[in-house]
Amino acid sequence: MSDLFAGVLPFIAVAEAQSFRRAAEQLGVSTAAVSKAIKRLETDLGVRLLERSSRKVALSSEGHALLVRAREAVALLRAGREAAAHGAREPRGIVTVSVPFTLSQQVTPALARLTQQYPSLSVALRFSDRMTRFVDEQVDVAVRMGTLADSSLVARLLFRPRWTTVAAPAYLGRRGTPRKPEDLARHELLAFVMPGGRRRDWLFRAAPGDEATRELTPAGSVDASFGDALVHASVSGVGVAQVLDFMAAEAVARGELLEVLPEFAAAGPPVYAVCLPGRQGTPRVRAVLGALADAFKPTARVARTA
Repeated sequence: MSDLFAGVLPFIAVAEAQSFRRAAEQLGVSTAAVSKAIKRLETDLGVRLLERSSRKVALSSEGHALLVRAREAVALLRAGREAAAHGAREPRGIVTVSVPFTLSQQVTPALARLTQQYPSLSVALRFSDRMTRFVDEQVDVAVRMGTLADSSLVARLLFRPRWTTVAAPAYLGRRGTPRKPEDLARHELLAFVMPGGRRRDWLFRAAPGDEATRELTPAGSVDASFGDALVHASVSGVGVAQVLDFMAAEAVARGELLEVLPEFAAAGPPVYAVCLPGRQGTPRVRAVLGALADAFKPTARVARTA
């Protein structure tokens, strides 16, 4: 058991640096010591982890498999050491948080306030709509929307938004207020374009109070790949938009938009804060998870039309 991690750190260093010399410099030991440690590890495992040549070092298939698991193990070990060292003390250090662009306005102020509360804590925000690779990208916490595919992550449900359909009062004055989803066929609909280039279908309850849903393909002369752009276009009176409720909440509160078809509003994708197992107990990650949960508690509901 005492040899469980023998050679693992030198192996990770060489695999990432693709060089025995650079790995030795990072570890503060000799190149010979690094080479000897990895040879002992390969002998112990009975497999070849690295393919060596005069010009480069490459991972074997077995080496790649070990690297993935070894990185995870080291991340967990570091989290455990940090939790043990800090205990319940004040959060400090840098915590990296990955956030979808859609949620930037909700998350950024909450984490900015957190750094004011804890001056020794720094937050590095990384905005991206793709799935985060925690270990490779050195991310501590990620905010994700929709179903979680990776069951190994620790997840905390932040809130469940709903889809809301909105339009400017002036637009509704000109074109009329739809009373059922079928009425939207006579309106200019602003569409969200997904990464693959396809317009997102709008989602409605099949009937008021019904959990079943139905889809409607929006047809109009304006589309956008950024939800906030649809809100702005709708405020300007161009047409009707369907977005997640928190995206239009401020415009509705100011009277710039009105919600239509509220009784047909369907549930949106759940929003989670996720991290690697073991990380949620560290003071800095625990503080971020708490701040994210607080940020979405008062999420404004979109005001409805009379």
